[in-house]
Amino acid sequence: MAGRRAVRWHIGVFLAPAVLVYTAIMIVPLLGTLNLSLFARGEDGRVFVGLANFATLFGDPRWSGAFWNALGNNAWFFLIHMLVQNPVGVALAALLSSPRLRMAAFYRTAIFIPTILSFVIVGFVWKLILSPIWGIAPGMLDGIGLRSLFAPWLGREEYALTTLALISVWQFVGIPMMLIYAALLSIPDEVIEAAEIDGITGWSQFRKIKLPLILPAIGIISILTFVGNFNAFDLIYVSQGALAGPDFSTDILGTFLYRTFFGFQLQLGDPHMGAAIATAMFGIILLGVCVYLFGIQRRLRRYQF
Repeated sequence: MAGRRAVRWHIGVFLAPAVLVYTAIMIVPLLGTLNLSLFARGEDGRVFVGLANFATLFGDPRWSGAFWNALGNNAWFFLIHMLVQNPVGVALAALLSSPRLRMAAFYRTAIFIPTILSFVIVGFVWKLILSPIWGIAPGMLDGIGLRSLFAPWLGREEYALTTLALISVWQFVGIPMMLIYAALLSIPDEVIEAAEIDGITGWSQFRKIKLPLILPAIGIISILTFVGNFNAFDLIYVSQGALAGPDFSTDILGTFLYRTFFGFQLQLGDPHMGAAIATAMFGIILLGVCVYLFGIQRRLRRYQF
């Protein structure tokens, strides 16, 4: 019939490869993890236990203490990134987007380079820098008269996690900087010119005009930071090992999952409890993403062009 719409079969053809790959490497392993968390080891092999593994994880003192400690450390790790990395990224983007700044391209490249470095390289290099025995940090502080402020930050429980979070901030601050920089460049010139005609320039222009217009980009960066930090593992493992010392003060959900699933030293691996931890991590991340999508993103849409 002439009035019927044509079937756009080509859309399915173009989407099929991406859907198949995503299903194979994401959906199938996720469903397998969820299924594994519902079983436990028995005398005759795997035994279906339902939600018993989650009851053990949240209620058994032998498991719940480690889980809540790792979750609290993850929350602190994320909070430092939100309070330090993202504001610094916004400030750097605002500075580098100024047409009066010379060598802006060089500065952008220099700040972004650490993001392409391996976690292994970053972890070991910073361990060497901060070492009280052969590190250069004590000498650098001594050179400016602040040697008394130096401490073995990675070896003290009260400082280790914050130190690692700041190292992570140093490595990844280039990502929010580049995203915000792109958002600033997308603001129409007419808007900026109108603001300048009205006498709004400098910091006042950024605060009143540019900042509201880049809020959607800041929201995206925030949710990416949340997902990335609650999936963190590499830097902690490289710097502090699977035990996340000292005394589990840097233990996060990723390292807790690793020890539980694969085992470490005298601890035997338990894939079923490890799958329960992975499922709990998925639930936490899913909850955070849903809060952003349905509670925050809708409010930010009014600032988009």
